[in-house]
Formats: sequence, C-alpha cells, structure tokens
Amino acid sequence: MSVIVEFRVLSSDFELGQILSVEGDSTIELETLVPLGEASVPLFWIRNSTRESFVESVQRHPSVEEATRVDAFEERTLFTLDWDANQDHLVSAVQSNDGQMLSAVGSAASWTFEVRFPTHESLSAFSTDCEEAGIEMTVTRVYNPSEPDVQPWLGLTEPQLEALTLAIEMGYYDIPRGCTTKELADELGISDQAVTERLRRAITALVTYTLPIDSESR
Repeated sequence: MSVIVEFRVLSSDFELGQILSVEGDSTIELETLVPLGEASVPLFWIRNSTRESFVESVQRHPSVEEATRVDAFEERTLFTLDWDANQDHLVSAVQSNDGQMLSAVGSAASWTFEVRFPTHESLSAFSTDCEEAGIEMTVTRVYNPSEPDVQPWLGLTEPQLEALTLAIEMGYYDIPRGCTTKELADELGISDQAVTERLRRAITALVTYTLPIDSESR
C-alpha cells in the first residue's frame, strides 16, 4: 500500500533548490515534473520576483541548458527548466525509489515537498539515500492515502482545491458545460493547459485518497 510523506529541506541542500534560488518573499511552486528520457523537465511558477534577473541567475548554473518562460502574469510567471537532473541527489532518490512528486513549494530558505511512495520500504530507502547524500530532511507528516481523515482536503493541494472548486461553481462539469477551461484559466490567472493539468491532478488525488485502489491488482 502506498504511503505519502511531507518533508522540508533547506534550499541549499539540493541542486534544484540551488538552481531556483530566490530572495525575500519570492516563492517557487512546482507545477509538474515531466521525465524525458534521463532528464526531468520541471514546469514551475515563480511569484514576487524580478523575472529577468531570475532567468539570468538560473541560466548561469552549469546543469541548466535553458530556462523558458511559458506564461507571465502580474505577480507570477510560469517557466520550464531544461536541466540535468542526474546531478540532483534528492530528485534522483525520489525517482530511483519509484516516488511520485505530488507538490513542491520553495522559498529563499527551504522547500516543502509532498511525495508518494509505493511502499513503506521504498520510503525508508529514499530516506537512506538522502542521508547518505548529506540531505537533511525534516519530516512533518507520513500518512496512508487510503485514510481520508488524515488530510484536510482529501489529498488536494491548495491550487488544486481552488481550481476544482471554481470549476464546479462555474459549471464546468455540468451538461452542457457552463464554462470552458479558457474561462477558468482567465479567472485563475494561469494558462489553459495549466488548468487542464491541475484539474486532472485534483481528480487523481481525490480518487487515490477515497477509493481503495491497489496498483498491484490492476
């Protein structure tokens, strides 16, 4: 049975945190992490930061091939990052132990992660890998996703809850539909593609947290 761990890591303790270094009250939110061969391409939001200086800083890191701006709004900007994830011991430890990164939010000081592992043994192996790599984790919660009462929003992150709630309020799931993903995107201040992905992840989280799905039986 899968297990979810929430933990905090200093931004300086892993490479992605060093690459996406921010200052002051700026924050980074990982939208998704897409594996492409041996590389991992993060799609992330940066808030309350100077876009030009941030991109220049990211581009200077030796592991980065390119940082590309996807969407820009008044207080936040969506970027993709082409980089060599093999140099990041934290990301490598998640991937090598079959972990799924559900959410990641970073600040100048630290990052907070939520990661699902298929078993407690794989979580233990992940912790050992991080310890051997010199990464200090502060674990804030470990829980079973089949127990909905341990999570305030049944596994949903705040952005997912916001998007799903708005979709229901605006009639996106009505027949006929009361709105389009473009209209939802305009309300949320994100791209059409980001809305679709956020709703998909929200529904996946709800199903995972509320139905006793055993991946080994499928």
